[in-house]
Amino acid sequence: MLMSASLLLILSTCFFLAIGVPVAFALGLATAATLILAENFPLFVLLKETFTGIDSFPLMAVPFFILAAELMSGGSLTEVLLRFAGQFVGHKRGGLGYTNVVSLTFFSGISGSALADAAGPGSMLIRMMDKAGYDRSYAAALTAATAIVGPIIPPSIIMIIYALQEDSVSVGALFVAGLLPGLLIAVAMCLVNFHVSKKRNYRGDGGMPPWPEVWRTTWKAIPALLLPVIILGGMRAGWFTPTEASVVAVFYALVCGKFIYRTLEWKALPDILARSALLTASVLIIIGMSASFAWILTIEGLPQMMADWIISMNLSPWMFLIFVNIFLLLFGIFIEPLPGVMVLAPILAPVAFKLGIDPIHFAMIVIYNLTLGMITPPVGGLLFVTSNVARVPMGPLVRELVPFLWAHGAVLLLLTFVPALSTWLPRVLGFK
Repeated sequence: MLMSASLLLILSTCFFLAIGVPVAFALGLATAATLILAENFPLFVLLKETFTGIDSFPLMAVPFFILAAELMSGGSLTEVLLRFAGQFVGHKRGGLGYTNVVSLTFFSGISGSALADAAGPGSMLIRMMDKAGYDRSYAAALTAATAIVGPIIPPSIIMIIYALQEDSVSVGALFVAGLLPGLLIAVAMCLVNFHVSKKRNYRGDGGMPPWPEVWRTTWKAIPALLLPVIILGGMRAGWFTPTEASVVAVFYALVCGKFIYRTLEWKALPDILARSALLTASVLIIIGMSASFAWILTIEGLPQMMADWIISMNLSPWMFLIFVNIFLLLFGIFIEPLPGVMVLAPILAPVAFKLGIDPIHFAMIVIYNLTLGMITPPVGGLLFVTSNVARVPMGPLVRELVPFLWAHGAVLLLLTFVPALSTWLPRVLGFK
């Protein structure tokens, strides 16, 4: 009976995903169907493990970081960052494309969510690029490809979930480890934009503003840019834990929006709280359902069996990482990053540790791989968001995305074979 429940669980999950059931409910329905048909465990397990999966103090950081991002957006942060980024690169060939990349990179240091980046500032940037003569499908593809930076640069929701699943890494270490890879991804997106803009003659927007105006815009953007510094600096100094850092981020965002930028109205708070609650609920539902799904696999012994099978192959560390990359890229096509991390991290991370692979290095490979699934059809969530926001068909969007996928592949190879890109900064800053 070892594989019966596990096999039933996997097949039923594939069935529900194939007929278009959202990932969270596909996992929940598959778990319920397995509990009923396998008759090994009571159906009550689904409720118990779902609530156990979200009954975690560190997990409280998720709703607070989401609320902080919503408060900063409501406080005109998007416009401030757009002006700040645009003044340095907007006048160059393909300038609005560079503005897109730089703005989303800055914003990812606040939101921690690729979908939030694409739906918020991404939608504004797509409209700006469209008005400036850029192909709308290209603008949408650039936005989707760059929004991947959201879960890589801290604070990152998926990094919090990974640290909860794998005790060998901390949230703070992962936050710091994501800085260099996130910047490397941004550089890769800029290189693609340079090539496409030169080929299509996408011109810049006028000239660089006078230096007095540059200083004023930069000075105004400093409070917004300081949020990631406060989070990482406070955690490094031992002033607060990651969960407490999320609360600090909320108060800082409130102060910035209301008293520094003076654009956040008290009457807007109910809508901001409602949006934050809705997004938090969607994330926690996925986490809870993933926990019950993973519980059945664990009870059935599938993770240990897979780990033993991988170890029996006698792969070298580098061959194992190549195998993991291929597997995760295929797995991420069909499963969103959060459930992917919850299901696969407990299986793969112990094997990587036994092979002598640095846990932080391996964590970044897993997170980046699964996040890339958000821009690969048929389930890529970012593709649907940007397609709807930009009002472009999926076909042209995917065609424009191809060079960006090649660029992401090159970055993934660098992260895989140059561990220092992930491990150097945590070690230097004392997080490792």
